[in-house]
Amino acid sequence: MRIRVGSRDSLLAVRQAELLMEAVRTACPEAVLELVTLKTTGDKILDRTLDQIGGKGLFVKELDEALRDGRADVTVHSCKDLPMEIPEDLPLAAFSKREDPRDALVLPEGASGIDFTRPIGCASLRRGMQVKALYPQCTVAPVRGNVLTRLKKLEEGQFSALILAAAGLKRLGLEGRIARLFTPEEMLPAAGQGVLAAQVRAGMDTDYLRCFHDGEAGACVTAERAFVRALDGGCSSPVAAFAVVEGTKMTLTGMNAVGRKDTLSGGVDQAEALGLALAERLR
Repeated sequence: MRIRVGSRDSLLAVRQAELLMEAVRTACPEAVLELVTLKTTGDKILDRTLDQIGGKGLFVKELDEALRDGRADVTVHSCKDLPMEIPEDLPLAAFSKREDPRDALVLPEGASGIDFTRPIGCASLRRGMQVKALYPQCTVAPVRGNVLTRLKKLEEGQFSALILAAAGLKRLGLEGRIARLFTPEEMLPAAGQGVLAAQVRAGMDTDYLRCFHDGEAGACVTAERAFVRALDGGCSSPVAAFAVVEGTKMTLTGMNAVGRKDTLSGGVDQAEALGLALAERLR
């Protein structure tokens, strides 16, 4: 069995694709895996914010095309970077176990605190809104590029600090750069943060992805994305959601576009309904 795994060409994206490939190799030693990397439109345009250039779909367009024309059999994405609407012909087939879902504060090497004379770099309105609540004296500026590009901009003095996903830093072995981890109560994570998604062509045999799939993470992502989708959230909105599972119970916390938060609990098997119900309460 030959499986072509599609990925963006950044170091983090490749590492994420390798996590899927490692799981499949362990479960299916006979599989022949090939990594196919592509540079997406979102990776090429770095001088404007996502809402100015077309949203998160620009990070998946080329990968979707590779799936449709057979250059890739499965593509790997950070769930938080996926558009809320998924094409029917390209379903999400599996979700990884969740890595640390929290956001992290990263300071320049050698710095002991935030220099508030310079902005904090944030890649989303969600982070920007919440970091301003935590540090009222700060200014926030958009930052684009992959993790290493953002860290380079930080060291060049363009920013006093960055807010990055802890999951990405840990997957790159850069957890030592984390100066502070924000609790979900302090900074509600993006829907799907810390989870990887495997996307395929409809009708394909996806049995080989069972070894990669984590049911608890899948249920959490389902609830979180249902909430954000119901409130028309996206890259131009701070809408966020984070679910936690204990046994058969799921607790979902959501934040609407004006920063109001609420929490609702229900059965894990009712994940999508829970997301929709919480969205209705915060509408």
